[in-house]
Amino acid sequence: MVLSAGYAPIWEFESDEIAAILACLKAIQGRCTTVRAEDFIISKRPRLGSITKHRKIEFTDYERRLSSMQSILQAVQQAYLGTKERAVIVLEGWDTAGKGGIVRRLGWVLDPRSFKVHPISAPSSHERGKHYLQRFWEKLPEHGQIVVFDRSWYGRVLVERVEGFATKRQWRRGYEEINQFERLLVEDGIRTAKIFLHISAGEQIRRFKDRINNPLKRWKLSYEDFRNRERWADYEIAIEDMIEKTSTKRAPWYLVPTNDKLFGRIAAFTILIDRLGKGVNLKPRPLDPEIAARAAQLFDLS
Repeated sequence: MVLSAGYAPIWEFESDEIAAILACLKAIQGRCTTVRAEDFIISKRPRLGSITKHRKIEFTDYERRLSSMQSILQAVQQAYLGTKERAVIVLEGWDTAGKGGIVRRLGWVLDPRSFKVHPISAPSSHERGKHYLQRFWEKLPEHGQIVVFDRSWYGRVLVERVEGFATKRQWRRGYEEINQFERLLVEDGIRTAKIFLHISAGEQIRRFKDRINNPLKRWKLSYEDFRNRERWADYEIAIEDMIEKTSTKRAPWYLVPTNDKLFGRIAAFTILIDRLGKGVNLKPRPLDPEIAARAAQLFDLS
């Protein structure tokens, strides 16, 4: 079916063609819930200020999709066990953009024995005496593991750049150092998924107010959150520079608009399934013959 300038009456189409037309209309109107990982890949400098459309997803659709995606990632994790497969997930984004919500929903289903989360804060005095990448080398996954960095080595070209913790020479050099670091990871067989969560300035204010008013969320607030807010424009430039200079074919950046938290989580899980599960055999492994034989003896199995 080809849609042209002269539309035929809808009753002249077959039922499957009608469904296709409705899908096209929903996509045009921005209400389509189709989510593809490739839609979020960044291959050139993004313009964060020009992002005004944030897609949404219905709660029932979200719950259904999330449950299925969690099951798939659980299968991916089990497929990694006993193999040389391993993965690194890098989560960056504005304060309140939803990194913690994604981490929690991964933690609900993944076995903590091979799933690790590293929340990255300011380096200690001991770490400051070494190259800034040193502390990340020590946290990389072993075979069979999936590791999440809740903030990461990109602090060198973001917070350290904007707040003056790194010299101009240091943070400018950081782009090439990070690209080389990630090239080594990929060549060593580590799958990588780098996701930046973007929200609008107005949405961030709304979420800050929610944290202030909700006693159960106040622990998330810090003085640095508000200091960073005052330098929004500086961070916006730093983020655009970072993505432009470090989104590579081997380790691309995925930019996810997350004014709607539900959509942001589904988009992030879609990306993770694509990056971590591509080419992985998710078929359950057969029972070891020795284990099966021993079980048959113990439990009188036929």
